[in-house]
Amino acid sequence: MTRHHRHTALAVLATVSLTTLSLGGCAGGRYADTPLPTPPSSSATSSSATPSTCDPATATQTYQPLTSIPASASITDAGMRTILDRGRLIVGVSADTYLLGARDPLTNTLEGFDIDVAKAVAKRLFGDDTKITWRVISAADRIPLLQKGAVDLVARNMTMTCDRWQQIAFSSEYYHAGQKVLVARGSTAKTLEDLKGQRVCAPTKTTSLAKLQSISGVTVVTAENHTGCLVKFQQGQADAITGDDTVLAGLAAQDPYAVVTDAPAITDEPYGLGVNGDNVYFVRYVNAVLAQVESDGEWKQIYNRWLAPRLGKAPNPPVANYGRG
Repeated sequence: MTRHHRHTALAVLATVSLTTLSLGGCAGGRYADTPLPTPPSSSATSSSATPSTCDPATATQTYQPLTSIPASASITDAGMRTILDRGRLIVGVSADTYLLGARDPLTNTLEGFDIDVAKAVAKRLFGDDTKITWRVISAADRIPLLQKGAVDLVARNMTMTCDRWQQIAFSSEYYHAGQKVLVARGSTAKTLEDLKGQRVCAPTKTTSLAKLQSISGVTVVTAENHTGCLVKFQQGQADAITGDDTVLAGLAAQDPYAVVTDAPAITDEPYGLGVNGDNVYFVRYVNAVLAQVESDGEWKQIYNRWLAPRLGKAPNPPVANYGRG
């Protein structure tokens, strides 16, 4: 069987599987399958959440964590009392980003790296990591829903940037992603520069595509999303795919003929948990949770569960950058 024919068959399976993943929400917590009530909109650009200046080097700077994780009954902050009195954490996530946030079509549950990080917060809040209402959202939904207060937290491979800090707040960095390259197993190519004369796919309207277009000699192929790139790769219409290493790891997990190269990342993509810009106390609480998750080894356990098989041995967790305020 030729590579083209093997990949054509795999493309059908991948398309069906990922279409299933994208349909609706899931259990493993409660899924918001009806519109959630929208609380009064709060300003996400308050002076406490928005620094007067910001440059890329300080885009990961967040608020100092609480000195310890307080007992939930002792918390008096109004924003957190709303969450605690409700009895559930509302979290915006992806349902079709395999290994980060995706719905298992067999168990109907959401699972992945981002899902487990959100569960760690719920466990500290309620003593039960199932006390979550998952709200499946698009990338475009992330900031508007946080600003409206329709979700408490966004755990959806969201890069921390200065522009986004003007609209919402972020936790400390919980994963440091970077743009890499996925190629056919056995390829000698490691970087975009190695792929000159070949066809490389990236989704439209992404920073990955912008970087790809800056490389001379590469034939640029586009698709609506990374799933579309995977189908083109499997059908022989593209020789490689570029994107965040986390996303590419999910693609490689669905295709035994694909591998993410071990070359250094092309760009820096620091992921943070998104929070409404006015809820500074909640950000500090989440930062205390993340500090504990990283120090007690749970972060590496989560990494090894989802990403190590495709991206290799767990690195050290990102170093938190505190001092905003």
